[in-house]
Amino acid sequence: MAELELPNPKELEEIRDKKFTRTAALTTAVFAVLLAIASLGGNRSMKEMLLSQQQASDQWAFYQAKSIREHLYKSQKMMLENELALMSESLKPESLEKIKAAIKAMGDQGSRYGEEKKEIEQEARKLEKERDLNRSRDPYFEYGEVLLQIAIVMASVSIIALSGMVFGFSIFVASLGAIMCANGFLQIFTLPFLH
Repeated sequence: MAELELPNPKELEEIRDKKFTRTAALTTAVFAVLLAIASLGGNRSMKEMLLSQQQASDQWAFYQAKSIREHLYKSQKMMLENELALMSESLKPESLEKIKAAIKAMGDQGSRYGEEKKEIEQEARKLEKERDLNRSRDPYFEYGEVLLQIAIVMASVSIIALSGMVFGFSIFVASLGAIMCANGFLQIFTLPFLH
């Protein structure tokens, strides 16, 4: 009959500890990857928010310039109409026709600027919506990053303390962080205290 050798309890304990340490270390690496993704999403949403704000501001400045020109042409048209009303009887027919043509041209230009202004306003409002969407995404990334950083620290502590409870807590916190990060990308739910 073959001899049966019983394992040394200390060796079994070392093997168990090494397995826990490897598992915790690999899990910590996954947490770090999730943290990098959350950080990338947060940076991207912040850049998009700032870019949309800048573009919206540019559109509103362009809108204001068109509005000023529209009012300029309308006021010039009104001045010509007043002059025409005051001097219509003393003007020659060709002068009268020139003033009427100028009044029509001023009216047409004012109307053109008014129409262009509407298109610019729509674009500015669209950019403001993009800005607001990215602004609403950013807090989810920020909280996701914080939770993932806490999870990494707790997982590291679990390795040092060889504590399954601390490791379980780190997995729970990392799960919350991953959910927050995913919500930053997908906007599935809204937390009122973040807006």
